[in-house]
Amino acid sequence: MDDRVRRITDRLRQASAAHERMASRGVAAIATAAEAITKALAAGHKVLVFGNGGSAADAQHFAAELMVRYERTRPARAAIALTTDTSVLTATGNDLTFEQVFARQVDALGQNGDVALAITTSGASPNVLRALEVARTRGLVTIALTGRDGGEAGKQASIHVNVAEERTALAQEVHITVLHVLCELIDEALRD
Repeated sequence: MDDRVRRITDRLRQASAAHERMASRGVAAIATAAEAITKALAAGHKVLVFGNGGSAADAQHFAAELMVRYERTRPARAAIALTTDTSVLTATGNDLTFEQVFARQVDALGQNGDVALAITTSGASPNVLRALEVARTRGLVTIALTGRDGGEAGKQASIHVNVAEERTALAQEVHITVLHVLCELIDEALRD
């Protein structure tokens, strides 16, 4: 086996082991998050999703799966990725501070009963923490999907789904699986 094949095999096994660790310790939190999102959507509320970097891409992916479709065609679900409006992001960063880029949108769009889903591998991003703070004050259900030990985001959120992986890449790989599982559970529960 050459070095590249060995590296690929090892890497795939690392990802599999990370998923196994999550399966042994994170199932209850995922179920709680799915129930909270399902309840909010069923009551006519929306999901506001946000994160930085790879987590921003995951936020957009999750919002698209909810709004458009996951594995079957069904009615649209109200979900907004707060990472996509470049004018709002750049104006907030320029005119206020980068720490406010998500909080400002939560303040404008979030309503009591909505869900704020923060995705952060570090659990320490100031803009994510600020948005969770604003979400709580506005009566949103707060969920943090984190890595490592969850950081401050895990402490702030009412529901904490922690992928306790130190390596960012492994946490992100499990995050996308968790988001897909959430989609599946939401679709199954709403059955529309």
